[in-house]
Amino acid sequence: MHKVVSRGWRTMLSGMACVLLLAGCRGNSLPRAKVLPENPPETQTPPDPENPACQGPNDPGRVTLHRLNRAEYDNTVRDLLGDTTHPASDFPMDDHGYGFDNNADVLSLGPLLMEKYSAAAETLVEASWTRMRVCTPDPADPLPCARLTLERFARRAWRRPVTQAEVDRLMAFLPLALSRGDTSDTGLKLAMRAVLLSPHFLYRVELDPDPTSTASHPLNDHELASRLSYFLWSSMPDDALMTAADEGSLHTPEELERQVRRMLEDPKSDALVDNFAGQWLYTRALESVHPDPLLYPFDDALREAMRQETWLVFREFLHGDHRARDLVDADFTYVNDRLAQHYGLPVPGTTEMQRISLAGHPERSGLLGQGSILSVTSHPDRTSPVKRGLWVLEQLMCKAPPPPPPNVEGLPPPVDPKMSIKQRMAQHRTDPSCSGCHAMMDPIGYGLENLNAVGAWRQNEEVSGARVDPSGELPGGIPFKDGIELRAILKADPALDHCIAQHLFTYGLGRGPVHADACTLESISKETEARGGRLSDLILSITRSEAFTHRRGEAEDTNVEGSR
Repeated sequence: MHKVVSRGWRTMLSGMACVLLLAGCRGNSLPRAKVLPENPPETQTPPDPENPACQGPNDPGRVTLHRLNRAEYDNTVRDLLGDTTHPASDFPMDDHGYGFDNNADVLSLGPLLMEKYSAAAETLVEASWTRMRVCTPDPADPLPCARLTLERFARRAWRRPVTQAEVDRLMAFLPLALSRGDTSDTGLKLAMRAVLLSPHFLYRVELDPDPTSTASHPLNDHELASRLSYFLWSSMPDDALMTAADEGSLHTPEELERQVRRMLEDPKSDALVDNFAGQWLYTRALESVHPDPLLYPFDDALREAMRQETWLVFREFLHGDHRARDLVDADFTYVNDRLAQHYGLPVPGTTEMQRISLAGHPERSGLLGQGSILSVTSHPDRTSPVKRGLWVLEQLMCKAPPPPPPNVEGLPPPVDPKMSIKQRMAQHRTDPSCSGCHAMMDPIGYGLENLNAVGAWRQNEEVSGARVDPSGELPGGIPFKDGIELRAILKADPALDHCIAQHLFTYGLGRGPVHADACTLESISKETEARGGRLSDLILSITRSEAFTHRRGEAEDTNVEGSR
């Protein structure tokens, strides 16, 4: 009997949630059905700061109603309910836009995901029931305790104060349950499940007074608190952040900076390493790397050491005193014995990751010397100057080439088995349909050819035996003789700082950059440099920008893609 009743309640709750999702968040826009590029388009040349177009308020852009992605859902129920079972691992995979899975425009909600939400809400409420109760109900009149419990729970789950009318609607589940022969506890659990199925929980709701107005207006303090917490923690605001929002002080520059610095010091800021760096640097893809075992020694222990190396280096940059651009040629890294042997470095004498100096080993400096990035930008049986060159173009220079034309074939097999990869790539570029883009990508990738498909140093190619030639050039005909010179040129280019800012800006706002953001990004880059050029300075500059603290609606029948 219980299973039948439970199934009936689940059906009712799912139907109510679907209605709420359509009507419960007026003044905002739902995700649109459209395909966005995996990486940002090349932005305009940074404008002259004296340009009148960059004077005065900037357009904050439009952010779609933002569904929690899988990582955000798991982290939110962890902090809301103490649940660490990762229920979102059972959800469908999130789509990506502009390189990140927190892009609001592609985080749609289909029937399957709604069913998963409903099942997760039931499981979460049952598992966390004893921790949710904030009082002991009076058997003769359980409603006051139920109301207090619901009011506090909904406030935390919805990340804002709740109205009396909203609590009244939730309280309606109690008499409904009693009328069907269930207990008041059953009604209270149903109300809590409704809280977790509400758009106010599943979405980061920001409302526009006039959804069709393009006039900029500031976020209220609770909306700003959620932007901050999901940017830095991929989770809900904590009590300290909610208190600042309740007091109405969060929007002041002083309190905003104080909260950002506090949040960066919290261990939950590791979410930036997992979710921003993991996608920006492609290291999330390391799990799917399976090199040819006949050519490259590779195992799960090495894979994990590579993953930890990049994670620890980026984490040190997030919290340390390093300039963001130093990521390109950082003179330190983290290794254990397995990874050090793989790299040809002195072993630290432990299976644990240890920080080491790279003095005397400039070929290993920075991101371009790390096995994680080198492996995910290779093929199972060989390196890929194309993938590596494209990674540098898109992730460090924000100069993505146009997509390849349809029906373009991959690299053909060599005519001569002793032909080097560089000779094969040159032959490939004789095809007019390939030459334009490959002329940009391939010469950059050559600079990393001394590092094989799993990031080990080499002088000769494994299959052909050909001597590696690591010379190449960057767009604009800027030559380099090897990967060390490539790093130096990239680091000296102001485009590097601007590109890092663009990626973090895209992740932090959950939307792709548009041409109107050029002035905002230029301002953020200049403020970051003035503060010291660290990643923490960049985060502070982004959170202080009008694009982060304000929003606007969208004129009716506007083709958003036309402004890109």
